[in-house]
Amino acid sequence: MSLERPVKPDPYDLLPKVASFTVTSDDLTDGQPLKDDQVAEFGNTSPQLSWSGAPDGTRSYTVTCYDPDAPTPNGFWHWSLVDLPADVTSLDTGAGAEGASLPGNAFMLLNDGGTRGFMGAAPPPNDQVHRYFFVVHAVTVDSLGIDDSASNAVMSFNLAFKTAGRAIIKGTYRH
Repeated sequence: MSLERPVKPDPYDLLPKVASFTVTSDDLTDGQPLKDDQVAEFGNTSPQLSWSGAPDGTRSYTVTCYDPDAPTPNGFWHWSLVDLPADVTSLDTGAGAEGASLPGNAFMLLNDGGTRGFMGAAPPPNDQVHRYFFVVHAVTVDSLGIDDSASNAVMSFNLAFKTAGRAIIKGTYRH
C-alpha cells in the first residue's frame, strides 16, 4: 500500500487569527529534524520549551504537539498539557513524561497513542517528512473547562474560543 498523498496545510493557518508570541527550545530548532530522544523508538522525551511575550490577559497556557501529516484525516496528537498556570513560562526537557509532577492544576490528556503524556515522533516507515507543531496557547481563562477525560478534539474546540495568542515551533521527522 502506498502512503503517497499531498502535504496537508499548516493547521494553525486555518484557525482564526490571534496574537503571536515567542517560543524557543534548547532541544528543538524550528523547522529542523527532531533529536533522537524526541522520537518514540529512541526516547519519547518532550523537548524543553520557553516562551515570552504572551498577550495581556493571559490567565493560563495549554501546550500541545500535533502532527498534521499522519496518514489519517485528523492528524495525530502527540501531547496536550492543559491548564498550565500563567506564571509558568518554561517546561524542562521531559516535562511531558507520563505521571510527571505538574504545576498548579495542570494535567495531560491522552495522546492519540493512548498514553497520558508526550509521545515522540512515530511516522510510518518510508512515509513523507512529518511536521511536529509544538504550540503554546495563551488562554484567556484560568481553566479551559475540561477534565482529563476530554478528547483532543474537545480541547481544540474549547481553545478556539479561549485563545488570546499562539507561539509555534516546529520540528520534522522521517522514519
